[in-house]
Amino acid sequence: MKDYVLRPARREDQRAIRALIHEGGINPTGLQWPRFVVAFDAQDRVIGCAQIKPHRDGSRELASVAVAPGYRRRGIAAALIRQLMHDCEPPLYLVCREGLASWYRQFGFERLATEAEMPRYFRRLHRVVSWLSRLRPGRESLAVMTWQAAHTGDPARVA
Repeated sequence: MKDYVLRPARREDQRAIRALIHEGGINPTGLQWPRFVVAFDAQDRVIGCAQIKPHRDGSRELASVAVAPGYRRRGIAAALIRQLMHDCEPPLYLVCREGLASWYRQFGFERLATEAEMPRYFRRLHRVVSWLSRLRPGRESLAVMTWQAAHTGDPARVA
């Protein structure tokens, strides 16, 4: 039995969303609460969040996926991702640590092999991260991934 419920974020969730993002060490730019779906517990505490972030080049990014430490490994992140994917049409992109790429494959995301395949926003980001990784060797690289699958209309069928 699930011990959480999903709903669109509300204005009063802003502080909790920011706290989850900060705690998870996630990029804190572009946190606009109307784009978020949140998971909350029986005490109405926000315990997870995720958003679809639009970019100037027209691409959209699955971003800001975060779950409170005490609620991890319960399927909350997966439920948030499925809900957002159900609510949008492909293509959808994401950036993750290389070690997480295999986890995102369960949702239909595939790693983009070349910058030529990436929308302009992600191409620029990839170049910056690649340049920075040369300055700080040993850091895990980032993967740019995309979901291009046909929209199923059924969130249970997305994964």
